[in-house]
Amino acid sequence: MDRVTDMPETLAQPARPGPAQANDYDSFAEAYSAENENNLLNAYYERPAMLVLAGDVDGRRILDAGCGSGPLAAALRDRGADVTGIDASAGMLALARRRLGADAALYVVDLSDPLPFDDGAFDDVVASLVLHCLEDWGPTLAEMRRVLRPGGRLIASVQHPFVDYAIQNPRPDYSATTSYTCEMPFNGQSVLMSFWRRPLHAMTDAFTAAGFRLAVISEPQPDPAARELFPDDFQALSTKIGFLFFVLEVPPSDAGSDE
Repeated sequence: MDRVTDMPETLAQPARPGPAQANDYDSFAEAYSAENENNLLNAYYERPAMLVLAGDVDGRRILDAGCGSGPLAAALRDRGADVTGIDASAGMLALARRRLGADAALYVVDLSDPLPFDDGAFDDVVASLVLHCLEDWGPTLAEMRRVLRPGGRLIASVQHPFVDYAIQNPRPDYSATTSYTCEMPFNGQSVLMSFWRRPLHAMTDAFTAAGFRLAVISEPQPDPAARELFPDDFQALSTKIGFLFFVLEVPPSDAGSDE
């Protein structure tokens, strides 16, 4: 899903139980979608970077894994891609269907579960700010690898692990995979969010274990068009660590060799 995860350092705390349910997107789908539609982090930083990494997608079959209300899916479709969207939140998918139309291929799917698609069904999988919501990447990445054709790509963005390490209080063991929760405002509504941070090497190890080859690792700048729209925040975002982007390739051989 198209996630905003930038937050003040004082808000990031170790995960804790409580009466409110974290990551309950059905309860704040409208507010979340409205917040992310035209803001700096998503509309002028994360989504443009994902589209640049995707490149020419005309005619490509793309799975938007965690599609949320569908802004990235819409942009890919506008560029000629055949897009299928999945998300665990029925509320977010209702907004995506409103955006993409009644005939859009949209399905309620939890990324922790097996994907309901055939082997090699897609040319690309895009995972926009969603993997850091999962504790265990192994089963999810294995399923993404399965539904990609040989030579296909996984294009993923995550909260930068160095940011996650810096904002947690107390600061965790960098080498460990740990969770944290925080309250975040979306269009005036305060919601409880929970994320998992892991070291960079754990990310790349998980990709390799799932059968991917790392093609690109990117720390992009925001879209220059945002300079006039967000003059103060643009400068701040341009000079700090934000998100981390990967392009992972499925080896062209069905056997998964590097030859």
